[in-house]
Amino acid sequence: MPANLITKAMEESICSRGVIVTEGDGAENSVCQNKGCAKLDVHNWFNDVPTPPITTDIVEIQFKNTRKAFYRNVNNLPLVDGDIVAVEASPGHDIGTVTLIGWLVSRQLKKVGVDPEKSELKKIYRKAKPTDIEKWFEAVSLEHNTMIRTRQIVSELNLNMKIGDVEYQGDKTKAVFYYIADERVDFRELIKVLADEFQIRIEMRQIGARQEAGRIGGIGSCGRELCCSSWINNFVSVTTNSARIQELSLNPQKLAGQCGKLKCCLNYELDTYIDARKEFPRTTITLETKDATYYHQKTDIFKGTMWYSSEPNSAANLIPIPVERVKEIIDLNKKGTKPIKVVEHINENFVAEIGYGSAIEENSLTRFDEKKPKKTKKRRKVKRKPKND
Repeated sequence: MPANLITKAMEESICSRGVIVTEGDGAENSVCQNKGCAKLDVHNWFNDVPTPPITTDIVEIQFKNTRKAFYRNVNNLPLVDGDIVAVEASPGHDIGTVTLIGWLVSRQLKKVGVDPEKSELKKIYRKAKPTDIEKWFEAVSLEHNTMIRTRQIVSELNLNMKIGDVEYQGDKTKAVFYYIADERVDFRELIKVLADEFQIRIEMRQIGARQEAGRIGGIGSCGRELCCSSWINNFVSVTTNSARIQELSLNPQKLAGQCGKLKCCLNYELDTYIDARKEFPRTTITLETKDATYYHQKTDIFKGTMWYSSEPNSAANLIPIPVERVKEIIDLNKKGTKPIKVVEHINENFVAEIGYGSAIEENSLTRFDEKKPKKTKKRRKVKRKPKND
């Protein structure tokens, strides 16, 4: 199929496989890899090394969006990154893009937890021929309309599920329907309707909200591509305890990602905070002095400062206390001694530097604009008429 006959919708679907269409001369591999749009993209740092340390016949193959798999190059094909290959499927064959070969494949296998000796890896048949690629393009062009029609059928059958994506197999004999459901769904009737509608084999595969966000992709609040679509392939559970340990505000709008779940990045620095907090005393311990009892309010871990207030349920009159001083007061309280003050001298500049602002000001779109001084209107003096005697 010539590149000038490829529709825009088909180009977007092909791009989700990590490739772009190029005008070839009829030879094999008339489609090349586009590093800019492939999800879970990897880079082979040993690609230009003349003698790699370890060679292997296992190859990493990229399919639509975040779906990847490992295959054996049993025919010893001379493959390079970006080759379009036909691989073994059940049944028939599928079309994918080579993303990683050589020594780094063994490192990637360890990362995803795949044992090549115990796992039965499928085979790579051949490099994709022009006829294979043409049929592949035809299958890809059906995916969007199939997904829209399937959502209509699900709505007609009153099934409590959401169809997130549809992926056709390279030989156009099978399609995988990715769905999200909170409860167990009986979709036996749905499979019959879909098989009669599209005349293909149907496979239903359930995914979570994080997997759906990875397949769709997007930009996070940090301004970078979503981690779930760029490099994360194993999702670890995230709890609000991670936010509490890092002294983050428990605001669900700021802690939730585009998937509606807690952000995966809450776990990135968690171990660092846990190690840093080992030197801090427990926050439930109160500080007894001769003038008042002080209760913990918050902790600045990396500055080594704990903030206390004389009110147990209020953050008024906060006093910053170094960790060494807190430990000293706790030891004195254990001996039955109460110091006169929690600190001898309070750094007023440090207290003013912390400060607090309202949540409305933090989320305001004009918070970075320079504030212009308000113009005060001068009142006009009204001349009063003299009273007539």
